Amino acid sequence: MPTVFVTAPPDVASDLARTLVEERLAASCNRVACRSTYRWDGEVVADDEEILLCKTTDAGYDPLAERVRELHPYDVPCIERFDPAAIDDAYASWLTESVE
Repeated sequence: MPTVFVTAPPDVASDLARTLVEERLAASCNRVACRSTYRWDGEVVADDEEILLCKTTDAGYDPLAERVRELHPYDVPCIERFDPAAIDDAYASWLTESVE
């Protein structure tokens, strides 16, 4: 049951999260405001972004990542998969039902 860490501009994050949940690619996406500092085209850049923590299944990861790539405005969106060492059984059942 991976959590997928995605960053996105604030004006895109809400629609992206909603689409992933509506299309059953994620059971939920938490949104957290942040300020990101990174290197792009040889420059150090700082931008306001939102972190999306998207909960999906093992089978749902690849389709979710592909959909993020399709919808995301960045040339290279941040898409990172985190796999929990443990997950509550009731939560895992809800998550599976919500994605499949």
